[in-house]
Amino acid sequence: MNKCKYKPGGKKYILTETYEDTIPFGYTKNIMTNYASYRLDGKILIGKGYSWDGASGPTIDTPDTMDGSLVHDVLYQFIREGHLSMKYRKEADKCIKRMCEMDGMPKWRSWYWYLALRAFGRSAAIGRRH
Repeated sequence: MNKCKYKPGGKKYILTETYEDTIPFGYTKNIMTNYASYRLDGKILIGKGYSWDGASGPTIDTPDTMDGSLVHDVLYQFIREGHLSMKYRKEADKCIKRMCEMDGMPKWRSWYWYLALRAFGRSAAIGRRH
């Protein structure tokens, strides 16, 4: 199941330990920010203290959503801040689908999530530029 360690707070959750994983995401350059890094080999590192809002929309947070929602929020933040172009939004949406399935989410639910993100996620990816 999920590997991220968190507690309530911030936007909704706060990492209590640095999160590290190799994710199914096809970007081929390194990204380094003060809150997270991504390496071209797929390794992502998200710093202790990072805050995210878990699952968005008409759904609930469950153990099989936490890692995927954490990584997805970071990938969308990378897009908002210009570290990734908008063309990687679809890849970020596929990434959360695959991660949630790996954490035990039923395929029908991950497919619903993916379709909802494709239909309604663009505004979250655009957000406010910092």
